Amino acid sequence: MFSLPIRPTTSRQLARIDRQLRTLSSVSDRQLREQAATLRYRAAAGESLHRLLPEAYALVVEAADRTLGIRHYDVQLLGGIHLANRCVIEMETGQGKTLTATLPLFLHALRGQGVHLATSNDYLAQRDADTMRPLFSMLGLTCGVVVDGMDDSQRRHSYRCDITYATAAELGFDFLRDRLKRRAAAGASTADQSELQPVGRELDFLLADEADALMIDEANTPMIIGAPARISDQKQALYQWAAQTAPDAIEKQHYRYNLRERSVELLPAGRQWARQQLSAGLMDGNSILDLFEKLERAITVDRDFHRDQHYIVRDGEIVLINEATGRLGEGRQWQDGIQQAIQAVERLPITAPTTHAAKLTVQGLFLSYRHLAGMTGTAVAAASELRKVYKTNVVRIPPLHKSRRQALSTRYFADDTEKYQAIVDEIIAIGHAGRPVLIGTRSVENSQRLSKLLRDANVPHQVLNAHQHASEAKIIALAGRAGQVTVATSMAGRGTDICLDDDVVDRGGLHVILSELHDSPRQDQQLWGRCGRQGQPGTYRQFLSLDDAILDQAYGDQAAAGYRTHRRGNQAALLSTAQQTLEQRRRQNRLTALYHEKRRLRAVWEMGRDPLLDVM
Repeated sequence: MFSLPIRPTTSRQLARIDRQLRTLSSVSDRQLREQAATLRYRAAAGESLHRLLPEAYALVVEAADRTLGIRHYDVQLLGGIHLANRCVIEMETGQGKTLTATLPLFLHALRGQGVHLATSNDYLAQRDADTMRPLFSMLGLTCGVVVDGMDDSQRRHSYRCDITYATAAELGFDFLRDRLKRRAAAGASTADQSELQPVGRELDFLLADEADALMIDEANTPMIIGAPARISDQKQALYQWAAQTAPDAIEKQHYRYNLRERSVELLPAGRQWARQQLSAGLMDGNSILDLFEKLERAITVDRDFHRDQHYIVRDGEIVLINEATGRLGEGRQWQDGIQQAIQAVERLPITAPTTHAAKLTVQGLFLSYRHLAGMTGTAVAAASELRKVYKTNVVRIPPLHKSRRQALSTRYFADDTEKYQAIVDEIIAIGHAGRPVLIGTRSVENSQRLSKLLRDANVPHQVLNAHQHASEAKIIALAGRAGQVTVATSMAGRGTDICLDDDVVDRGGLHVILSELHDSPRQDQQLWGRCGRQGQPGTYRQFLSLDDAILDQAYGDQAAAGYRTHRRGNQAALLSTAQQTLEQRRRQNRLTALYHEKRRLRAVWEMGRDPLLDVM
């Protein structure tokens, strides 16, 4: 049945699934549902999911065939078997992770405790839930989705479903709000109890889609519910003064910059200089320490936080951009005064720094589930960290079709101007051959820059970045057509399949251009993995220059400037080393943060307090 080398125990499970499938072809839809109900009864009676797996998976395969017109391949069954055993699986782009997920979701839902699938954005959660709902319905299970904008009644209904699709952020914030409600309900009157009813259930099984992005890249992203706070007029004036003053500060003369921690410390000369910049009345209601602190934050923002790269301004508000995915981080804010410093730079109303009513990281949320699994196209490179933090094994699932993806030689340039012109020239050449082109950029700003160059060259194209997130489905649907050009941030690298027209396949498939290195090779791999899916042809090429931002991020502005001057003949090694340096630093920062968070949680717990609500 299965031609690829696998473990004997897994092979036996596949053989059992195959035998079960042979008995289902003549079974009616009603009988199929009755068999699913029998499995639920057996699971409730205490029978292990391992014993139920062959029958459960066979039912899912048959239900998918009848409702969706598609059947699970052997590689998807193999992936489903590992997902049932606290594993993170690596499946290449186009191998059908969305369909694979239905197997462990149905199996764990048999216990009746509710299962969750975490995605990276609302669009994917809604899409996958709508697509798979008929399959689960045939087997007698309910399928819900939680997205931004739902009220408590709608959320409660979705969480009461057997299977719930949602973003990690929605799951985390609902978990925190429920915890706050339970605390409030303990001292509330009977009349108020109905308003304090939790929306969710206990955390039982979680399946993380794009697992490395959620479990690694966003692991330390805090989800914070803020308590009401006010900011005085004097504090607002201080933030505004700091934003105006920061660009004039000189590194090593006025301040010291810590590259590893991305923090600024004023030097004695800088503190004296700051006092000289004061305007009349600015210190009313503010201390000298407030002055130094706000100026340090403002200098940090001036150096490291840039519009259309780290955030956008929408409807008069700052909205974060997730650097790993290129998507908007709705509802999230920077802490430690960074949010207010950016508001001052953008001349927006300055909101009060939030005091924490409840706090939880993505990592803390995932570790709260009894059972955990994940799937992604790039897990093997993060295997050691996933095993250390989450106690999950990483298993690579072999592709169904041999890859025909071809890597073209990387091109290096002295500066961005030459690089972007070469990219435009390659886009025009590939487009004349009738092939679609996907160009990946690291920031909204660079996607807009490339878009302008294409307009100047009269090249029709689509742009997909955080500004066009609502049009993502439409843009991706067109990206595989002959001659189509799509300029995108990392949004196009995860959770999306670009379907090619038949004539495009004959002409060589999709061509992907990577215009910069990302912080991690995994992110590059996700982007070029858009081409050559399911054994189709495809090509990709990297265009890199010494002006790329990764040098500044890895070494700092001054050191990067020196490298650009003295190492022009060795761009390949320099840029590759910069990426490795940045990835190692981010990994160490994550592990350090995990260590300190564990110590904080232990200390709060030993004090008899709730470590999520009594934030210290």
